[in-house]
Amino acid sequence: MTRNPNVQLATVTDPIQVALLTDDSLLRAGLSSLLDRAGTIHVVETDAAEVALWDAGTDGTKVLARLAEIGKLDLPVVAVVADPAHVAPALAAGARGVLMRDKVGAEMHAALAAVRSGLTVLDSGLVATLVPATPAAPAPVPHTKGRGELTERERQVVQLLSEGLSNKLIADRLGISDHTAKFHVNGVMMKLGASTRTEAVVEAMRRGLIVL
Repeated sequence: MTRNPNVQLATVTDPIQVALLTDDSLLRAGLSSLLDRAGTIHVVETDAAEVALWDAGTDGTKVLARLAEIGKLDLPVVAVVADPAHVAPALAAGARGVLMRDKVGAEMHAALAAVRSGLTVLDSGLVATLVPATPAAPAPVPHTKGRGELTERERQVVQLLSEGLSNKLIADRLGISDHTAKFHVNGVMMKLGASTRTEAVVEAMRRGLIVL
């Protein structure tokens, strides 16, 4: 669990203003009822929200395209997914938290509150989908020159990736263009031998390149 230091912590008792984003009318009704019962959560329009609860849907042919839209929101997002295989894509797209669709319940309040405070949250049962099991006595990772060594700018980029920021938000944070941010993200992934942004973050954590 990591926290974005630039996000001001809200008092945990403050009502959470949540935008509910789903195309599923049944899920919307169920989630609205659940959120209303929580008492300290208010469902509001996107422009008045502090956090978005984003449903990726159940149509496997559309999930990835829908998740890609997360980065366009200027809000921290908790994604609701139906398949554990969509956890990594959701985080890579910029989600700050992920919940399984069939297990959404009382823990949702804690997830929304944590994400509002700048934390990244993930159900403990989903961690195995992101981090492979490690050997009992792993060999130390050598610090090699060349292809695997990140530049100072790339270290800054991978730190921001660990906060779940999209390329656009990375560009804004570093004062560079979107194109340059994308170039650095691709460079980080190549040097870390990662095929996704999430794999890059996991590998950077393994190498001790990320400060939590």
